[in-house]
Amino acid sequence: MPIELLPPAQLSRELREETSSDLTRRRWAIGLSFAGVLIGKVVGAYQTGIIKRLPDILPGRIWDAEKVDASEYAYKRLQVPDATLMIVTYGATAALAAAGGKDRAHQNPALPIAAAAKAGLDLATCLKLAREEWQENKAFCSWCQLATLISGVTLVISLPEAIKAARQTG
Repeated sequence: MPIELLPPAQLSRELREETSSDLTRRRWAIGLSFAGVLIGKVVGAYQTGIIKRLPDILPGRIWDAEKVDASEYAYKRLQVPDATLMIVTYGATAALAAAGGKDRAHQNPALPIAAAAKAGLDLATCLKLAREEWQENKAFCSWCQLATLISGVTLVISLPEAIKAARQTG
């Protein structure tokens, strides 16, 4: 199936003005991904010394964002604080959710499939990191676990369009 590229003016109009259940779910996925970016910015500001305190957003003894996000666990990948990587990954998820026009499941089925796969990868990564958080710190970062919830919801709302796209290819 050939890929159909929309003229930029048509893509702009469709993404901003059209309505459909797929576009509504995509807009939610984009917004949730932006929330993931925001979480990465807040935690990253703490991890790089821009802010000195990182209060947890949930009550309870299992939450200790400062301990988790200042620990070796949070700095062991690529010589960067892990929240800076979170910003990049949720930005990529937002871009995949935003890519293509209103009928992308038919016009470019690889896009919704890739968006759902990326959301699934985000969730798998969050769950792996949550396990590591607990194993290494005996605490969770509430900000990070909110990101896990965001990833799970993004995956769930991405699936209907991905399924529709998969049926197109197959």
